[in-house]
Amino acid sequence: MAKASERGAVAVEFALLAPVLVMLLLGIMEFGRAYNAQASLTNAAREGVRVMAINNSQSDARTAAKNAAGPLNPPLADGNVTFGAASCVVGSQMTVTISYSLSTMTGIAGPFAMTGKGTMLCGG
Repeated sequence: MAKASERGAVAVEFALLAPVLVMLLLGIMEFGRAYNAQASLTNAAREGVRVMAINNSQSDARTAAKNAAGPLNPPLADGNVTFGAASCVVGSQMTVTISYSLSTMTGIAGPFAMTGKGTMLCGG
């Protein structure tokens, strides 16, 4: 059993370390959320450029990209999806870029500007 003086020392040590541990936990959560959002953006851009390369329709490609980025909150707006060219000419490359601003859960840092980019050969 600990002496009374030692119990007080443990309380002080915990009071000093608890904020550091909480900040570490919150940082891990924010990093994981940002990593997941980046993966979703990259996947959405890849899906959008795939539809554009096959169908040559910006509206279909924009819809496909927005659907593929489903778990993002808030969802993608039409202005977030941009195309490298107006149309897809067979044999050329098409690029779809998605820009997104990720707000944070904690409000400590951010918002973070994120970008997903996909490139594919047209008509392929």
